[in-house]
Amino acid sequence: MKLFSTSLTALMLALLMGCVTVLLDSKPPIADSTGGTTGADSTTGDPTTVGVAHIVAPKEALAPFIDDALNWLAKAQHDSGGWGAGSHSSQQIRDPHKVQTDPATTAFTAMALLRVGGDPTSGKYKDHLRKASEYLVRVVNESDANGPTITTLQSTQPQSKLGQFIDTSMTLQFLSRILRKLPDSDPLHTPVDKALDKCLVKLQNSQKEDGSWGGGSWAGVLQSSVGCSALEWAVAAGKEVDMDALDRARGHQKGNFNAETGRASAEDSAGIELYAFAGSQRAAASEAGAARQIIEAAKREGLLEADAECNEQNLRLVGIEAPKAAMLADSFAQSRAQLALLDNEQMLSGFGNNGGEEFLSYMLTSESLVLQGGDAWPKWKHKMHTRMAKIQISNGSWTGHHCITSPVFCTAAVVQCLTADRDEELLRVLNDRDAQSKPEEV
Repeated sequence: MKLFSTSLTALMLALLMGCVTVLLDSKPPIADSTGGTTGADSTTGDPTTVGVAHIVAPKEALAPFIDDALNWLAKAQHDSGGWGAGSHSSQQIRDPHKVQTDPATTAFTAMALLRVGGDPTSGKYKDHLRKASEYLVRVVNESDANGPTITTLQSTQPQSKLGQFIDTSMTLQFLSRILRKLPDSDPLHTPVDKALDKCLVKLQNSQKEDGSWGGGSWAGVLQSSVGCSALEWAVAAGKEVDMDALDRARGHQKGNFNAETGRASAEDSAGIELYAFAGSQRAAASEAGAARQIIEAAKREGLLEADAECNEQNLRLVGIEAPKAAMLADSFAQSRAQLALLDNEQMLSGFGNNGGEEFLSYMLTSESLVLQGGDAWPKWKHKMHTRMAKIQISNGSWTGHHCITSPVFCTAAVVQCLTADRDEELLRVLNDRDAQSKPEEV
């Protein structure tokens, strides 16, 4: 690894400064180029530059319809700082101010504001993010120190459909991400830090031996995917995460995809392939991106031929130890195999019409494509922009037609789906960690 650590640093700078140049057809197939490289740089004629499409935060303004969604979300926040999805028994209530707030929806919506550049110290959404942080810190502080949950609230839409631990995992994600934006001197820094630690303990203690999280829900596979991502974000925040727990979480999710058949399934996916697929894709994404980065860095250093494939043999040739090389190569191969399903409209239809579970699954795929690199992301982004613009409600929100019907939850998921490339941390922290960690630390 030492031989090309400088290259990895340079690559990460390129990820932050480069650009994607991919021509889009009206219905482009969503597939990566062969051999682990993409066509983004191949037009230069220089074989040393053929490599990863540099996915970076776009500089252009958000599409107006996304701005409309953000404005709607901002107005939907309660005075308490929270947002609510409503109860499972009252799915017909769509007015965001006529439902009770809950931690999962609050954290999830606040993450949508963070993703588009929101900051708790300045900017348009400063007050919204600070109020949300205060709300979640208060909820966590009031929770039982010994139990797995952070709220006594029951039967919310996210809990009923995703699982009883979804409040803990989504709150952990948000706190991990906003902590990095809070200066040490900020009055919110220490309370957020302590609440984060409490959530992390709760989430790790509630994990099952197989790497999943139970909780008796309709689509628990999505709760387990969110839990896995929450552990990743805690690592990115500098927390001492049980890496065995993260390894089990990733392994469980990746195991829901059968590479031989090219299909996904899980016992707790309600029989909906999309849910199992999105979770397995997200679990493999960071490792797949790390594998791609290592191979491309080695090519630029002359350690591998320009057409070298991303596989275990080549990863070992450039200094990656056998166990880690096998793991990274498997995740890369799985991620590439899964790209073919992104043109499968039957699979993408999920339950048959859109609910919060479908929108959450699309968001997980967006994160996956940004994390793993390649030229599939701009094609998927185009596909999702076209699809979501057509079904947006005139007030700027999106709503579900089954299970999670909450317009707040659905709108937060769509915004995050469409703007995954604006999340700077997704472009560097998680991949960088998987690319550079020692095998026993991954």
